[in-house]
Amino acid sequence: MGGKLTKSDQSPVTSVPTTKLEAKILETMRRRESKGTSMKSFNTIILKFPKIDTGLRKCKAIFEQFDEDRSGSIDPKELNNCFRKLEIDFTDEEINDIFKECDINDDMGIGFKEFIVLLCLVYLLKKDSASTKSCARTGMPDIEATFETLVDSFVFLDKNKDGYVSRDEMIGAINETTSGERSSGRIAMKRFEEMDWDKNGMVNFKEFLFAFEKWVGIEDAEDDEDESNE
Repeated sequence: MGGKLTKSDQSPVTSVPTTKLEAKILETMRRRESKGTSMKSFNTIILKFPKIDTGLRKCKAIFEQFDEDRSGSIDPKELNNCFRKLEIDFTDEEINDIFKECDINDDMGIGFKEFIVLLCLVYLLKKDSASTKSCARTGMPDIEATFETLVDSFVFLDKNKDGYVSRDEMIGAINETTSGERSSGRIAMKRFEEMDWDKNGMVNFKEFLFAFEKWVGIEDAEDDEDESNE
């Protein structure tokens, strides 16, 4: 998920995007990082968890609106309809690419948690574009404020502004907040491992978003809902 690793004799290990869309997201994030962040510490991010959780749950209504067959997931046709109604100016190829990027299970369906990540990636790409259009009909402005907080949080963690959060950057951010606590190193490693799905030592924005959903409780809530329906 975080791209493949490369290494030369002269340079350290780096992560390379494996798709055209991943490269575009990386380039967009790096431009956003050049503008800085309002986050002051990892604790600042933690304090925003309740508000972020509330914001992300607003995506549920949008998800249900575009899950036209009530299957519990959005298929490529439904996503295309979703983008048209939200006035998101993506080509058919771009819609197909972002669908594949977020269809983690490769089951040709975007679940709710995947849909949140998809919308946040769209927000990042749209905000970088001069052709951004209003999404007031579906309440997107409220949700976009939450997405901006997520972008801001990633920018804070990525100290060297290369578009990836490394293990050392994550440990450094948490150590700044929990200075002197013996458990801070273990906490940092646990948080990083939750993000680094492919275990390549580098976390991109998409991996960060999936982990963040778990941190604020989105994943647990969805799993509980699934169990109650069985």
